[in-house]
Order: sequence, then structure tokens, then C-alpha cells
Amino acid sequence: MSADNTRNDQVEEELNEAAKAEAPDAAETEQSGDAAESELDALRTELQESKDQMLRLQAEMQNVRRRAEQDVEKAHKFALEKFVKELLPVADSLEKAVESTQAQEAGDQVVASIREGVEMTLGLLLGGLGKFKVEQVNPVGEPFDPQLHEAMSMVPAPDAEPNSVVAVIQKGYTLNERLVRPAMVVVAKADEAPKIDEQA
Repeated sequence: MSADNTRNDQVEEELNEAAKAEAPDAAETEQSGDAAESELDALRTELQESKDQMLRLQAEMQNVRRRAEQDVEKAHKFALEKFVKELLPVADSLEKAVESTQAQEAGDQVVASIREGVEMTLGLLLGGLGKFKVEQVNPVGEPFDPQLHEAMSMVPAPDAEPNSVVAVIQKGYTLNERLVRPAMVVVAKADEAPKIDEQA
């Protein structure tokens, strides 16, 4: 039995030595633990930066999509602007024709029927434009608005409010509430204050 004990002791010593040889010492374990911890911190920081970058990209893509939708909406809304500008002289001519025939005698049947036909044509044109949200700006009696009106002259008008429109030379038009052409107007001049004699 003593030989077995000796043999067991030898095997046990060999196992202990092998375990010591394989196991790193405590200093190495601590260094590798610190390295793993710093690597883990670096990975966490990189992950957070990636998340932030992803959120910024998502927000930017949302803004790009919204801008594109707004551009498409504006393109649909105002695509007719050039076409409307080309039709406005036709409406002006028809209005002038109606105005010029009103001065003729009411008894002239030919002139009356022509005026009626021109009025109907003008009505059809304005009705068609109205379907596409083209509105007339006819500001007689309204206060002067430089956003919608273009003042051609100022005249004394005792019966009208100062800075109000007393006559429209050419009507203006808007498309979807955006100005296509300003109304050319004559504006009432404010009454001049009585002059004070400074030498008195």
C-alpha cells in the first residue's frame, strides 16, 4: 500500500504542476480582465455612436421625404400657372369687348346679340378658370394692398377713403391663392392738410 500511496502522491504532484503551468498567474488574469473591460467600453461607445448616427439618418430621410412630398404638391397645385398667364389676355380682351359694346345704343340688335355672345364666352372662360382655383382680383372700393395690387396712379377722390381703390385698369388673378398677376389700380389720394403759414 505504501507503493500505491507513493504513486498517488506522485500523480497528484504531477497534476498540480500541470495545472500551475496551464493556469496564468494572477497578474496576467488581471491584465486580460482590464483589456477585456476597456474593449467592452469601446464597443459600447461605438454602438451608441452607431445608434445616434442611425437616428440622424432616419430624421434626415424623413425630412427629405417631406420636402419631396411638398415639392410634388406644389408642382400639382401651380402647374397651370404658365397656362393661366397665357389665357388672361383672352379674358381681358373679352371684357374690353363687353365694355365697348355697352356704350352702343340699346336698340341695336346686332350689337346686343354680339355683346350677349361675348358675355357668355367670357362667363365660360371664367367658369373654367374657377374650376382650377383661378380667382379674379377686382378690388374696387377695397383698401390698397401692395401684395395684390399695382398702383398705376393716385387721384383725389373726396367720396372715397384715402388709399382705397377707386378704379381698376386691369383685373388681377390668383391661382390657389397665389398671385399670378396683380390688379392694376387707381388709388384715392389722401386729402392734403391745410397749409400753415409759418411766417405768421
